[in-house]
Amino acid sequence: MLTLLCLVPFLPFVGFLILAFFGARLTKSIIAGVGVGSVGVAALLTIMIGASFIGAPPPGDAFTQTLWSWIDVGNFNPAIAFHLDALSLAMMFVITFVGFFIHLYSVEFMREEEGYSRFFAYMNLFVGSMLILVMADNLLLLYLGWEGVGLCSYLLIGFWYRDPANGYAARKAFVVTRVGDTAMAIGLFILFTNLGTLNIQEILQQAPQEWMTGSGIAIAAAALLLGGAVGKSAQLPLQTWLPDAMAGPTPVSALIHAATMVTAGVYLIARTHVLFQLAPIVQTLVAVVGALTLLIAGFSALTQRDIKRVLAYSTISQIGYMFLALGVGAYAAAMFHFMTHAFFKALLFLGAGVIIHCLHHEHDMFKMGGLKQRMPVTFWTFLIGGASLAALPLVTAGFYSKDMILWLTWSSEIGSPWLWAAGLLGAFVTAVYTFRMIFITFYGKARTEPDKSPGMAMTVPLVVLAILSIAGGFVETPATLGHITAFSSQLHTVLADVSALHPSVSTELLFQGIAALVTILGIFLAYRFYLQKPQAVRTSEAPAMSGVQSFWFHGWCFDWLYDRLFVMPYLWFANINRGDATDYLYTGLARFLQAVYHGLRLTQTGRVRNYAAVIAAGTIIIIAMVIML
Repeated sequence: MLTLLCLVPFLPFVGFLILAFFGARLTKSIIAGVGVGSVGVAALLTIMIGASFIGAPPPGDAFTQTLWSWIDVGNFNPAIAFHLDALSLAMMFVITFVGFFIHLYSVEFMREEEGYSRFFAYMNLFVGSMLILVMADNLLLLYLGWEGVGLCSYLLIGFWYRDPANGYAARKAFVVTRVGDTAMAIGLFILFTNLGTLNIQEILQQAPQEWMTGSGIAIAAAALLLGGAVGKSAQLPLQTWLPDAMAGPTPVSALIHAATMVTAGVYLIARTHVLFQLAPIVQTLVAVVGALTLLIAGFSALTQRDIKRVLAYSTISQIGYMFLALGVGAYAAAMFHFMTHAFFKALLFLGAGVIIHCLHHEHDMFKMGGLKQRMPVTFWTFLIGGASLAALPLVTAGFYSKDMILWLTWSSEIGSPWLWAAGLLGAFVTAVYTFRMIFITFYGKARTEPDKSPGMAMTVPLVVLAILSIAGGFVETPATLGHITAFSSQLHTVLADVSALHPSVSTELLFQGIAALVTILGIFLAYRFYLQKPQAVRTSEAPAMSGVQSFWFHGWCFDWLYDRLFVMPYLWFANINRGDATDYLYTGLARFLQAVYHGLRLTQTGRVRNYAAVIAAGTIIIIAMVIML
């Protein structure tokens, strides 16, 4: 069964090729069958391969399948090869399984849109590229998938390209993430120059032997990889592209935020965690970046009106929790939260898509309201997703994964009370903005009436993801609740967590109680201000914002800052440098050729006697030159 591993990314690529070349000639039913079916079969194959892998683990708990040699120049010989272990299997499961339900949802959501086959072609290419990224056994192949998802994000964010704002958002995402990609590329050069290989497993084995902990080269390599990770995963300071990425169709937002692109940075750090352990200062920086990002994004989410932008800032914040876990060595906790987050964030985006789809494409929460009775299935599934995002104690998947991160941030050997406090404050803010969104959207007076109801293609994914948003947490429970380790038992052998549980179980229970109370307090405050006394949401307009609220609303003005630090100086320099010496050289050459052309044109008189005279003169000159020489 493991020999079928290569078919998992191959099937979405085949779907992409069919739709790209023949999509214009196919009916919408066939387009949907190809787009959804290719990802669905890939998901079934992943489940079968996973069952075989877990039931009969290969030697070393890893399996590598080499298809062919890609490049063979000197000692540089990366191959098209896939590496399967617990980490890549977990990623594959989320990408294909959640991706399949997003594709299924898109069948109905995008049916009336122009470019139906183009949409599914891009989506299949997106899934295939992400699978290449997580399955690659060498960093060059990983980088190919890395750039593939960057391309697909550009194509899908700007899918409705006729609107200039969508094109701007797509270009912004592409340019900002290229900053991180450049850093990552330099990091790959450093790794190959010093270790002589880009094979991931060889790097993880050789690096501790070649470099001392804290060595400059290890710090440089890890820092550059971190640069790539913060760009792709929209972490501080390269987080500005993700809120604008909401310009794309809602299924695109779900795929980017839940199953593909923004989790690539988390995977990269987890996969190369040995390098970060050799650079403690960079690993600490990972935790600090995560802590700051989760707070900045959380406060921004508190002030948004657009339901999709609330979820966008929420994604930035939740990825921040994953970075926080990676920074304290709790790698399995980070990947556990990645999995649960994929379930409830995909559910929330798809639920928001149903609302937008049925409310005349309305995005403003303050123009919604009263949808609890009008859209009951959407309400209950959205409530489950929101409760999981807010980490409602005991009953939601988000509680178990986020609690694990908070606990290990405190108890890990390289953890910190300050980082724990930041995570706890972030949990409080998350509970407030999540239920603010729920109360404004589903309760109170109805301001926009739904004009349609979602069909089965949109409803089934909501129900399945809602079940997973609850049940997904029970694969990894804390010591206070039985300590089930079905998820991390395999991952620990791959990731080698450095987190340690020194405090007693009673101490862990105390910290769980604190986290639970903070979440409940956040929900209560949201209830108090947005449901019990909803003066602010009884009108169609949101309340006026204070200076601080406006600052948070505009993403802490990072766009404003970057415009003045980078964009405006560049434009100023480009303007004054418009006529530099190099331009004069090429402009002069062009003008010289224009003059020669005009001179030659004057000789074309159309008179035969003139042409004969010139020929005769030329002949005399040539004869004279021959005689003289």
